[in-house]
Amino acid sequence: MDNKKQTTENEYPLELNTMPGFAGSSAYYLRYMDPHNDESLVSKEANEYWKQVDLYVGGSEHATGHLIYSRFWNKFLYDIGICCEDEPFKKLINQGMILAYSQFVYRINGTNKFVSFGLKDQYETTPIHVHVDLVHNGILDLDGFRKEQPDYANAEFILEEGKYHCGQEVEKMSKSKFNVQNPDDLVLKYGADTLRLYEMFLGPIELSKPWDTNGIEGVFRFIKKFWKLFHHRDNQFIVTEEDPSTEELKILHKTIKKIEEDNERFSFNTAVSSFMICTNELTELKCNKKKILEPLVILLSAYAPHITEELWSLLGHETSVCDASFPVYDPQYLIESSFNYPVSFNGKTRFQRNFPLDMDKNEIEKAILQDEESLKWIGTNVPKKVIVVVGKIINVVV
Repeated sequence: MDNKKQTTENEYPLELNTMPGFAGSSAYYLRYMDPHNDESLVSKEANEYWKQVDLYVGGSEHATGHLIYSRFWNKFLYDIGICCEDEPFKKLINQGMILAYSQFVYRINGTNKFVSFGLKDQYETTPIHVHVDLVHNGILDLDGFRKEQPDYANAEFILEEGKYHCGQEVEKMSKSKFNVQNPDDLVLKYGADTLRLYEMFLGPIELSKPWDTNGIEGVFRFIKKFWKLFHHRDNQFIVTEEDPSTEELKILHKTIKKIEEDNERFSFNTAVSSFMICTNELTELKCNKKKILEPLVILLSAYAPHITEELWSLLGHETSVCDASFPVYDPQYLIESSFNYPVSFNGKTRFQRNFPLDMDKNEIEKAILQDEESLKWIGTNVPKKVIVVVGKIINVVV
């Protein structure tokens, strides 16, 4: 017989409660409705007030576990009369997976020699994953590669025009594939706001999309350009109390409407694009007016909270931008009074001209035929017809 001390049921009682791990983690949203209730999971009054969770966001792998269990328990609790809704969540969004470009080097079989991507078909090779930090715009850092592992210290390379070109393939982001991007490194280089914006800018939230660090530069430039709306070249704050122009108000209210619609659709990538367009337009107008820039800070705060919090303070506010009311667009500034017509000659667009939308067709035709740019394309010919479609096109047939 084993000499070790025998345990008894009294020393280590059998755990009979299996509920917390299964039910508790699947129905916690009900408890949130009535967390201080000592008599029941949730009171009928609280449950009928809150009813369901408005939005459930979770990746497909997470949702196949937690979401299914939550629905299972909710339906059970509904059947026994504890909750008032058959389904626990009103809306479900499964965010797509962030993929990554894996980088490959090609080792000639039986050697410690590596051949560049464009020459690999001339040899029998084995593709080997290489860390993405060693590859810049498709070119391998040879010294870094040699230092990465002892086996590569004496590696030889067959190059293309003096450079080693890597192959690449879109795969799941994984440490084993050496394609994981450390967010701490990106935050240190670009800031947390840039990282947040770029993640949203990659594409629709529901789709899987490949991560490409090279693309983050564009978002970083946008952040700097937005900051420059508020500052002079020497970083001096230059926002004024001057009244905005009609054109500036149109840009603002068009952006408010677009961001509101994109937020409702969870179309964050198009919202970031709208911020970029707005910033470019205001930069061209050299706009630094508080009545335009202040609402934009509020709009952008959910996307880039750090820079907007600082700008909000510079604008003279002592409270957080998070407490500010969301701007409301004014429909009067969304009405277009003019249109930038593409002007075509025999169906080929050559230039653009802006005319009022209420301008008579005959007046538009007369103005186009007298335009210096038009005379270059008409030459010595006599125009056979001028087609004007109000708010769409102008086409001159010669």
